[in-house]
Amino acid sequence: MTIQVGDKLPQAQFRVMTAEGPQVKTTDDIFKGKKVALFAVPGAYTGTCHKMHLPSIFLNAYAIKDKGVDTIGIISVNDAFVMNAWKRDTDQRDEAVFLADGNADFTKAIGMELDASGAGLGIRSKRYSMVVEDGTVTKLNLEAAPGKVEVSGGDTLLGQL
Repeated sequence: MTIQVGDKLPQAQFRVMTAEGPQVKTTDDIFKGKKVALFAVPGAYTGTCHKMHLPSIFLNAYAIKDKGVDTIGIISVNDAFVMNAWKRDTDQRDEAVFLADGNADFTKAIGMELDASGAGLGIRSKRYSMVVEDGTVTKLNLEAAPGKVEVSGGDTLLGQL
């Protein structure tokens, strides 16, 4: 079942790169007691994700945080090493935490998995954005197609805050 507005996020673990290497962060570490703008992409460095989705987030990052968002999260079904390299190459002002969901555990738990095996990409995440307040989804924007950024970009989410 796909997560909906009003639902509590399930317990899950993510990998986040630190100076000491990959570290586990739990759902509580990321969302408990915080307002989080979470953006999910099918894959790091992929065309739409890299050239359209991430720029829409970073162009609006200051304004999003000015609206009371504590954390901007970027999640993808990639490993922590890829997510760290993507953060290095895109997040010049250190505005977001890049969450690796390498086995798609969180993605599957919220019903947002995308089977991209036909394109040689395996199981990925659907493209979406959400606002999560203290672990509860308050806004959710799911793209109809993975190659589009029509409702899940930073500008749309900013307008909802």
